[in-house]
Amino acid sequence: MRFEFGYFALDPTLSIISPWKDSEFLAQFKGRSDLLEYAKQNNIPVKATSSKPYSEDDNLMHISHEAGILEDPSKPAEEHVYSKTKGLADAPDTPTKIKITFKDGLPVEVENLDDGTKKHNPLELFEYLNQLGSQHGIGRVDMVENRYIGIKSRGIYENPGAEILWKAHRDIEGIAMDKEVMHLRDMFIPKFAELIYYGYWFSPEMDFILSAINRSQELIDGWVILLLYKGNAMPIARNSPTSLYNQELSSMDIEGGFDQRDSKGFIKINGIRLKAHKAIIDKRGLGTYISDKVK
Repeated sequence: MRFEFGYFALDPTLSIISPWKDSEFLAQFKGRSDLLEYAKQNNIPVKATSSKPYSEDDNLMHISHEAGILEDPSKPAEEHVYSKTKGLADAPDTPTKIKITFKDGLPVEVENLDDGTKKHNPLELFEYLNQLGSQHGIGRVDMVENRYIGIKSRGIYENPGAEILWKAHRDIEGIAMDKEVMHLRDMFIPKFAELIYYGYWFSPEMDFILSAINRSQELIDGWVILLLYKGNAMPIARNSPTSLYNQELSSMDIEGGFDQRDSKGFIKINGIRLKAHKAIIDKRGLGTYISDKVK
């Protein structure tokens, strides 16, 4: 579905041959077992076997495992299912400290603060984060998800480098992104994820959302320091030349900082509608109901 939507958007003249939706093909192959047997008979090398009867999709960002023995969500996946990340028991007992630098929201450098390793090339940077995340068991997800056609399915994912980048990126946004822009960003996220999941990357609505997301990243500059340890990527420090954080303004200890007395008018004005709402509740005799709810 995702591939075919892409074909339609990029070259509508293409003819699509899709065996899995062909009646003759489906009559010959009822399911995964038939496909594995055919591959065996014809010496076609495939990663799946009768002892590991589940499908896997692998790329730079992640690997997914689903179907077959993984279809029962009540049974934990065995350790042999995972191929990109170590189990927590096998992960190092010492954390790794790294520093990720961002420019316009994009990672431009990763530095290992323990051994001095630095990566700048985007591909090498991502592969290095995959390597570090894999060692520390970062990025495992075991979930039941909603497919486009309405069926729920169980999927197991490993995305070590992406998990680290996501944690770092959210953290640098916390210091450099305006509050209201952040709220709008959070409103876009579910729709953005849905469009990707459903295969609508090349769509007018995706163009619209991407233009807003790209604009939101124009001032997301700076660095984040993280500890990688036992399945966790934990931001512990950050700095940005476009920071909106003002230590003196937010401090309650520095003279000239935030003045608590300023809150009186703010609270009074924003409390007007709450007082009006309470008056209506009392007028309609709903006060007892509200009190019971509070209790």
